[in-house]
Amino acid sequence: MSTKNFVYFRYNSNFQLTTIQYDLNIKLTLNKCNRLLTSMRTFLLLFTSLLISLLIGCSSSKMDNIKRGTDYNYESGYPEFRSSAFGFFDKDEGPVLEINTDIIKGSLIYNRKKVGDSLFAKVAVDIQISEINGEQNIDSKRITRQIATSDASITHSREITNIPYRLQVNPGNYEIFVTVTDLNSDKKITQTSNVEIPNTRQDEYTLSAIKLFGKESGDKKWSQISGYHVTNEVDSLRFVFQVLSPQSNASLTLNTRFIAFDSDTGLPRPITRNNYTSSNIEYKGIDFDNITELQSNRRILTDYSSVFVEYKFANKDRGNYRFEVTAKKEGDDNEIFKGRSFGVKSENFPAVESVRELARPLYYLMGPDDHEELMAISDTDSLKQAMDRFWLRNIGNKKEAQHVIEHYYTRVEEANKRFSNFKEGWKTDRGMVYILFGEPFHTRDRLRTLIWYYSYNTDTSRYRFTFEQPKLNNQFFPFDHYILNRKGYYHSLLYSQRSLWLSGRILQRQI
Repeated sequence: MSTKNFVYFRYNSNFQLTTIQYDLNIKLTLNKCNRLLTSMRTFLLLFTSLLISLLIGCSSSKMDNIKRGTDYNYESGYPEFRSSAFGFFDKDEGPVLEINTDIIKGSLIYNRKKVGDSLFAKVAVDIQISEINGEQNIDSKRITRQIATSDASITHSREITNIPYRLQVNPGNYEIFVTVTDLNSDKKITQTSNVEIPNTRQDEYTLSAIKLFGKESGDKKWSQISGYHVTNEVDSLRFVFQVLSPQSNASLTLNTRFIAFDSDTGLPRPITRNNYTSSNIEYKGIDFDNITELQSNRRILTDYSSVFVEYKFANKDRGNYRFEVTAKKEGDDNEIFKGRSFGVKSENFPAVESVRELARPLYYLMGPDDHEELMAISDTDSLKQAMDRFWLRNIGNKKEAQHVIEHYYTRVEEANKRFSNFKEGWKTDRGMVYILFGEPFHTRDRLRTLIWYYSYNTDTSRYRFTFEQPKLNNQFFPFDHYILNRKGYYHSLLYSQRSLWLSGRILQRQI
């Protein structure tokens, strides 16, 4: 209502009352409309939430049966390990939990008792098993192990020490906590996993999780692969699962598929180039809707009880894969689905050891054309000589060059341990920034955005890198995938940072 009307009210009470009543009617009508709109919004919100819940429930039941394995929770200075848990039926013991802990020997702290003695590391593995929605602690176990060696290079070794544990249990759903403590440093780290062993009755059946094993050429023994990452040094793959069922005469059909996903395995764009569009595979990371079926098989089991089934395949090139199995019993409309996903990485992943592995990350210090010319060298000795010339031509001093090289590849390996997903961590956007600029001074993580600050002044955009998680259609995307928001004004910063590396001054200052 205008100011003029308010002035007139003072001199015309009748008009004032009429206007107030008229205004009150409008307010009442508006309130009714607002309440109606609020009710409609609430209904739409509830309907949308219900629809999303139904969609998630329908989809997640399948996604929950796809396992990726457990990889290292990497923290610098802490023990590196992977734990795996598997539930199955033993013909003598009944339901059994099998827990394996693989500890990287090189991640432990080694001491000497006196000069000339061997190096000693001592580690403790604490296993705690709880039944979900049942007894809180059904078992706790501590296992200690001492590692002695005279080899001083043990601190760089990727060799593992395996600590197995086996426990007879009742059918149920279990949560398993595995904590590894380096007893020389008192640093510890924990991993958790869930395992279900269902209680099947006559004429019922289900499938266990799928275990993945690998074997290098010439090896006679299969080694279990606990995590997602498989090195391409592995020559053969073996998938093992158990059909859990009492004795049955009804036939069971097992359909298996070995599939590959269209995925990004290449080098990232420089930080000064244009950003990726949402249609790029680099933006998506993995396109779960674009698959290639590499092999399929049908097997029919008759007159079976709880039996183990295995499939063997040759290992594949770098990429992302899944082995799937569906089981359907004769006369039953329901299907049971299980999957085991994995990604094939470089030969010595997460380390970089071969000449070609060492050459690839030089992409960040060279121009694209120079790097392409370097990687075109097929002879290993010639490639090594070209790399040596690159470092010495820029740094000049051989001893200083060795320190810079060690510093550079330490960051490459750490990037592999910290940022690997569908490809090696050093190839990711976060890996690229980490290798060039090191640990950020400050970070901020909010919703789908991660910001790294390389200046104590957080308002300085020149020293700020923003990473965003793509809004993918597949809400079950299982990877920690961030895309750098590239800027043209990073050009001078990138030039300065490369100069620090190629002059050796990176040893004195980070940025």
